[in-house]
Amino acid sequence: MNVSTINIPLQNDILAQVDQIANDEAKTRADLISDAVRIYVERKKEWQRIFKIGEKIGAGLEISEDDIMKEIKAYRKEKTK
Repeated sequence: MNVSTINIPLQNDILAQVDQIANDEAKTRADLISDAVRIYVERKKEWQRIFKIGEKIGAGLEISEDDIMKEIKAYRKEKTK
């Protein structure tokens, strides 16, 4: 596996939380951050795939993004009643 080392700035309070979680999970700081980045990338790809499917479905139904936003607002308004 090809691996690159990076240097990233983190706020001290975030780093303390990272260290606590790494300790709780018996991982190194590097392993925890690497896992977090991997999970983020996987989720991002999955959401992109979902949005592409939605775009294809929407194109076939001839609905616009404005139509979708109107439906979301109406649903949220009804849900808060």
